[in-house]
Amino acid sequence: MSALLDVKKLEAFYGAGQVLHGIGFSIARGEQVALLGRNGMGKTTLLRSLMGLVADRRGQINLAGRDIMRSAPEAIARAGVALVPEGRGIFGSLSVVENLIMAARPGIDGRRVWTLEKIYELFPRLHARRANGGHQLSGGEQQMLTIGRALMTNPDLILIDEATEGLAPLVAKDIWRTLGVIRSEGVATIVVDKDFRSLSRIADRMVMLSKGTVVFDGTPAALAEKPQLLEQHLGV
Repeated sequence: MSALLDVKKLEAFYGAGQVLHGIGFSIARGEQVALLGRNGMGKTTLLRSLMGLVADRRGQINLAGRDIMRSAPEAIARAGVALVPEGRGIFGSLSVVENLIMAARPGIDGRRVWTLEKIYELFPRLHARRANGGHQLSGGEQQMLTIGRALMTNPDLILIDEATEGLAPLVAKDIWRTLGVIRSEGVATIVVDKDFRSLSRIADRMVMLSKGTVVFDGTPAALAEKPQLLEQHLGV
């Protein structure tokens, strides 16, 4: 697998407060990475920094060999990165199909793997609710819609913040299944979630943050062999 994302010495600030302290890691094409850590350790800030949504950031971020450190969020999106934010951010006044179609575009190489039909195949519930407004959907349906909308951009890399937070177990199971499908289609993924065991089953690698620094970067099997690290940084 060739490298897709390469991050070096990434720092991020909100005003006078520094949140990320020299983050470094890389992601191969098609790789699925779980981003771990307790609340407030910098996970969301890292995703937002990769998407260009944190104004004061320093270091290096290369996407497919291209420097995107100073790129605007819309330029990063056009370069092949999609974000599924915490809180989902769907348009409640638009229907399901309108939310999906508004995001539709080919990938940077012109491919259209993720079409409206494919999203409906992935999430049959969205097809059944396609004429409903975003504000009429359940939390699980909104999460499906947000993931579907991100996929409609045909990204090379998708960032998913709190993949199953607040969802019923059966709905969460659908989201984990979906992440497996995304991986099988060769889309690289960074996933944040509190369900350590489910993340361990789907992820190729685990990257753990503590106070804005990387304290572990390796396979799920390697992390499972470090119970003290798990207890210290995750409480599991």
